Amino acid sequence: MKDENIKQPNQENLENENTETQPIDDGSQENSATEEIQTNEEPTEEDKIESMGVKLQEINDKYLRLYSEFENYRKRTSKEKIELISNASEEVIKDILPVIDDFDRALESISKIEDEQVKQTMEGVNLIYKKLYSVLERKGLKPINAKDNEFNEELHEAIAQIPATSEEMKGKVIDETTKGYYLNDKVLRYSKVVVAI
Repeated sequence: MKDENIKQPNQENLENENTETQPIDDGSQENSATEEIQTNEEPTEEDKIESMGVKLQEINDKYLRLYSEFENYRKRTSKEKIELISNASEEVIKDILPVIDDFDRALESISKIEDEQVKQTMEGVNLIYKKLYSVLERKGLKPINAKDNEFNEELHEAIAQIPATSEEMKGKVIDETTKGYYLNDKVLRYSKVVVAI
């Protein structure tokens, strides 16, 4: 009796539950699947080759740009290194130039003395001067020849102006008070000059 009171699920209730949980198939899923297939078509061989060609061209352009930048960098650094090596002694030579000036003035004033002993001493001093000067020349030092040449503001520094004695002397350097020098074709010190106007 007790068993009779227990409700047994009937077949109709089970069927109703199954139909409620399952989605209704109206064919719309098939339509969306076919649409996806149509829109996601795989690219053709020609499209793949074309896109690969474009990518290859981009990579090649990047490579060429990078290569040319590296070559420019390499040339620039090697040029800077050569300049640095050739002009490494610039500061030392600049400091020695006043000594050279003093030598020039001393030799000029000693040459005016007629004493025989002084002349012998001057020969020794002259040899020392020539040795020093030849060492500096090997390092790239060259004098700027200013006297009787046209005044050039890139090489000369005018410290005075005097009236010209003739028309052809106008604009020319009459006197050089301090000699100018190049170091490897770069102006190390400007010549201090007197210009005729």
